[in-house]
Amino acid sequence: MQEKMVMQERMGNPALVLPEAMQALAALSKVPTETGLSPKLLELVNLRASQINGCSVCVDGHPRIAKKLGETDERLFAVGAWRDSPYFSDAERAALALTEAVTRVSDRADPVPDEIWDEATRHYDGRSLAALVIAIANINVWNRLNIATRQIAGAWKP
Repeated sequence: MQEKMVMQERMGNPALVLPEAMQALAALSKVPTETGLSPKLLELVNLRASQINGCSVCVDGHPRIAKKLGETDERLFAVGAWRDSPYFSDAERAALALTEAVTRVSDRADPVPDEIWDEATRHYDGRSLAALVIAIANINVWNRLNIATRQIAGAWKP
């Protein structure tokens, strides 16, 4: 018989404990959309990084945001298998590949290989690529804050 695990956060999210941190992270999160990146693309990026990092709060929350933006179930269900799914454009695939590489920086000697970077540059200009890298870094910050403090999935429902 499987024992039910009782989830309990260690503390409030540090970005809520320190309002100045929340202000900074919120401001940073606005940059990619202000630069012109699609909010739906950013939610795919947020979901994929969160899946890799195992952030239950973000894996629970970002599909909800994406659905409100008009994202389809098929695409949300397939994000983890984007390479083998017909639902994504070449630009989205480049963004997801870059998301995986930047999120998994310790997994290989050359964390963001030229082939991944070069493919991203085929689809994104300098400003949008900079915004994409910032978006990937920002979701990784949120994942780490949530995971370190054991935030509870479902407690935050966007």
